[in-house]
Amino acid sequence: MTRRKRWFRAILVSVTLLLAGLFFLPAPMNATTPDDLDENRARLLTYVLRRQVENHFSGKNLDDNLSRAAFQLYVKQLDYQKRLLLAAEVDQLEVFADKIDDEIQSGRIVLAPQAFQLLGNSVERAEKLVEKALAAPFDFTVAEIYETDPEKLEFCVTEAELAERWRTDLKYRTLTRYLNLLEDAEVKDPLNVSAELQQEKELEAREKVRKQYHQYFERLKKETLKEHYDRYLNAFARAFDPHTTYMAPQSKEDFDIGMRGSLEGIGATLREEDGYTKVVKVIPGSAADRQGQLQADDVILAVGQVDDEPVDVTDMRLRDTVALIRGKKGTEVRLTIRRPGIKNLVIPIVRDVVIIEESFVKSTMVTDPDTGNRYGYIKVPSFYRDFESTRNGGKGRNSTDDVRKAIEAFDVKQMTGLILDLRNNGGGALTDAVGIAGLFIGEGPVVQVRNGDGGSKVLRNYSKEVAYHGPLVVMVNQFSASASEIVAGALQDYGRAVIVGSEHTHGKGTVQVIMDLDDSLTLRNMRQYMPLGALKITTQKFYRVSGDSTQYRGVVPDIILPDRSQYNEYGERYLDYSLPWDRIEEVEHKEWPSFDRKALNAKSHDRVAASEEFAEIQRLADAIGERIKDTHQSLLINDVVKEREDLQGADSQHAMVGIEEKDDEPADDEAELEKQSPAEKLLAAVLKDAYVKESMAILVDLAEQRTEIAGKSNK
Repeated sequence: MTRRKRWFRAILVSVTLLLAGLFFLPAPMNATTPDDLDENRARLLTYVLRRQVENHFSGKNLDDNLSRAAFQLYVKQLDYQKRLLLAAEVDQLEVFADKIDDEIQSGRIVLAPQAFQLLGNSVERAEKLVEKALAAPFDFTVAEIYETDPEKLEFCVTEAELAERWRTDLKYRTLTRYLNLLEDAEVKDPLNVSAELQQEKELEAREKVRKQYHQYFERLKKETLKEHYDRYLNAFARAFDPHTTYMAPQSKEDFDIGMRGSLEGIGATLREEDGYTKVVKVIPGSAADRQGQLQADDVILAVGQVDDEPVDVTDMRLRDTVALIRGKKGTEVRLTIRRPGIKNLVIPIVRDVVIIEESFVKSTMVTDPDTGNRYGYIKVPSFYRDFESTRNGGKGRNSTDDVRKAIEAFDVKQMTGLILDLRNNGGGALTDAVGIAGLFIGEGPVVQVRNGDGGSKVLRNYSKEVAYHGPLVVMVNQFSASASEIVAGALQDYGRAVIVGSEHTHGKGTVQVIMDLDDSLTLRNMRQYMPLGALKITTQKFYRVSGDSTQYRGVVPDIILPDRSQYNEYGERYLDYSLPWDRIEEVEHKEWPSFDRKALNAKSHDRVAASEEFAEIQRLADAIGERIKDTHQSLLINDVVKEREDLQGADSQHAMVGIEEKDDEPADDEAELEKQSPAEKLLAAVLKDAYVKESMAILVDLAEQRTEIAGKSNK
């Protein structure tokens, strides 16, 4: 094709798209009322989003299947707890289940305005039901139960059913507030109080719950049609995969805040999902990280200050939840969270700045007190890289250089082996995933990156230098994601390391880009609808050198150890519409001397079976598993008191988090503990870590195997 023809074709395509946009958009473009503005903006957004999702990795068609997926997500966002809408009202919306694709194609959205009107009426009805339920005292001696898992509930058929659902929910909330008030009053036995005190505290508890729900309903009544359009469009985006989302302008601002350094105060990145605020990541070195209890995937139900009542943040906008969490350094915020197996857990966190040193690579030499063997231990909290300093011509700090320096500081000749700890590492710079893997394999491919059109590239480490040649164990868990999975997968494919940990890693094997939708606007009269927000869209997928994707399945360790969170549904495989696992062609790569995984597994299994520490871990895991299965909540005060005592007495709030775990009992000599250097504290924590101890034993087995293999080859 000649240059003139190419130029003419480009002009023709541009004009065609422009005309399509003009035909698509409502005329006239000038809005006369707020509703007109919202409708026109929504129609413009459907056009822009429809063009952008064509770049999605999955190549999904805009058809009835996608429509039904988007509809399910939209209804979840409307009323996830199924306590606002009745079944008949959901049926009214059901007629749109396979029409969202048509609405997106035409730009004429009917579902969102209709749902907005239905929800407005249902909020008024629910408000009356709550007032009626809270008008009379609750009897906590009556044996009742209610279902706590909305996934197991159906929408109520009658208003009487809905009233009963509200009554049981409010009774439980009042009961927990009542017990909290008794605790504040230093009542030792909540089951043995005077009738007068019981009546006083029950009334006070009901009033607190009433106030909480008054705020909740006021928040719902302030929602706008624009917000419902935004939810609708986000549901459409999320039907492609869980990481593709439409971010309304305010959500985009929240995202930017998170990217600049997480949330001020506690150090956690959050996202809004199905009406809940969910923890995405706990920032290494942050106040939440040092406190030790908050985890990725925790759902935040309420936020409280020390002297104030907790505020229910269900269905609250993310920025409003963030405003409650933020605060001055040194002040305490109390998060009420829910995670599988734990119905309610209050986590007190003293707001503070991120301690930068805590987010960097940490290392120590560990001597086994029983055998005298010495081991190197390196903890990589995240794959960090100071891109800003690098862009300005400087030498910014990065995790690859820090791991290399840690290895160089070890006396490797005196080491039985090295442990690389990637537990709870949510990822980071892809450059450093390649670099750190290269420290152990030398020159060679590390990961493949494929686009939606089938094109792929191989990211390689080009340095022939191997920083460490000896026996290597890599520790992972369900919170090891993205770049962590690339490193663990590469070292496993090369046969370079034994991977040890949970049943699987997180399984986040996709790449997203952020598209500012304002950049799509070309006509001046469209500017009145700015800002449009942004689209976070999945455009690429990671594959190991073996050809296996890290998506969905994650990395399956060579040796799986008991894990207190093994029954919890953490990982990509549990997310709605996550992209599937698949594989592509293997990339040629050298393999290191093989080791007998079966023999290593057998020896590890025998040690774990005889270990009291792992027996206790398994006991706690089984207890959590039973609680996950039992989603019924008793409303009998005796049962609830016992549940609270069990929760306080168990260490069930911790997953397999390794050296960050905190002891429930205070140190015998806190003054002496404060005198310890960071290196001494790290060493003490590592020596108490059951998973590190087993990793050291595995390194002994691996070293013995390598000696045997070397001996046979010499013969």
